Amino acid sequence: MVDKPHSDLGSRVAELHSVKATAVAGPGPRASAQQHAKGKLTVRERLDLLFDEGTFREIEQLRRHRAAGFGLEDRRPHTDGVVTGWGKVDGRTV
Repeated sequence: MVDKPHSDLGSRVAELHSVKATAVAGPGPRASAQQHAKGKLTVRERLDLLFDEGTFREIEQLRRHRAAGFGLEDRRPHTDGVVTGWGKVDGRTV
């Protein structure tokens, strides 16, 4: 998130929801299409298939890498290709 002054808590909460929505959306339709063209599912599609419906709880959703070099300092997407959390598989928490 960007460190900037906000006049009220409501605007901070709205900003947080916006950033989380961006993180959940993933890298974008082009990246999803590339995965699908290879016959693969996106990570969130795989998680939806693995976990019992509505039970997956993601952690570290807004984590970003700090790598420098290879042009990575200009590419810092949220979740950065790693999704972690817990949920239920066949009723058992994993």
